[in-house]
Amino acid sequence: MKTLSDISLKNKKILIRADLNVPLDDNKQVTDANRIKQFIPTLKYVVENGGIPIVMSHFDDPKGVPNDDLSLRHIVSKFAELSNLEVVMAKDCIGDSVQKQIEALKANQVLLLENLRFHSGETANNQEFAKQLAKLADVYVSDAFATAHRSHASMVSVPRLMKEKAAGFLMQKEMDFYNKALISPNRPLCVILGGAKVSSKLNTLMNISDRADKLIIGGAMANTFLAAQGFQMGRSLYEPELYGKCLEILGKLARRGAKVYLPVDFKVAESPKPKAGSRVVTAQEIPADTMALDIGPATNLLYQTAITDCATIVWNGPMGLFEEEEFSQGTCDLITALGSAHGMTLVGGGDTDAAIHKMELEHKFDYISTGGGAFLALLEGQTLPGVAALD
Repeated sequence: MKTLSDISLKNKKILIRADLNVPLDDNKQVTDANRIKQFIPTLKYVVENGGIPIVMSHFDDPKGVPNDDLSLRHIVSKFAELSNLEVVMAKDCIGDSVQKQIEALKANQVLLLENLRFHSGETANNQEFAKQLAKLADVYVSDAFATAHRSHASMVSVPRLMKEKAAGFLMQKEMDFYNKALISPNRPLCVILGGAKVSSKLNTLMNISDRADKLIIGGAMANTFLAAQGFQMGRSLYEPELYGKCLEILGKLARRGAKVYLPVDFKVAESPKPKAGSRVVTAQEIPADTMALDIGPATNLLYQTAITDCATIVWNGPMGLFEEEEFSQGTCDLITALGSAHGMTLVGGGDTDAAIHKMELEHKFDYISTGGGAFLALLEGQTLPGVAALD
């Protein structure tokens, strides 16, 4: 796919698909501007090279119905502050009124189109809606990696309708790090997977079992792998219907000579509620009336030792119920260990990202992906529709 530096932008109208779907508080103030910040280099490059920027994005999911609470106008002040440009808010994302606003744009102004999902044609990938968007500009640029796994009109149909198209800097960076981490990694490659259910990451596990030199499993996912091998998991969350798949994955890794790391101890409690009387037990001694809610200190040490010689480390998913302070230690300890690891570290997933930012250690990682679902789709080995449309 072409990148921004491959095309001429001067005096051309540039339609940029960004992902500005950022969280707001009750007063409609942006609480986390990371996605806006990540988009700014692409926007600046367009402006500095003489392009006329027209930015489009979705915001939450209004299900095709205009809703002022979900208007992109709420991010205008933060967007203007971070970009140091005058942001003009469009009345819609298609139509004559938008076309007139584009024609009236001046230097150092950017037009922000209204929420794409105010039109049902966006999520339905309606071709007529896509044509209305495509006729607004001369060049299409996609910088919305976090939405690249969705076959929506602005992601797949608009670029196919336009002669000139390119990836923005954020999209390019995401794909470059993915290629470095999973397509042509420096080895040993270690993949760390956590989270609640094997079923939600089964395709990822199957794909990774063909690629990784080391696989570390934490979170409630590990419970199913241990239960499949005969461990008694008490009242822990696990999925008996996936025992066969877990054993199949372990077999694939063993035949390749890859190493698998599962918890050797847990922090358990009778319930996930705060102050539920947690204690540490070995994986072989989980009481029948308790549930495993975090990995234990011996497992922390095991996992930290496992990553010391790895050249590439990819992580998705927490090690326990990290939202509760009592069961966050495993995730926090792993963040600290990865932050000082010698290998390249690539992290993706909303929960994992949130935990790192809560500890204010994001600067310790080589790259933290902006896309949860899109990142997971890449781990599954999928081709992202929003990337394929740029080819």
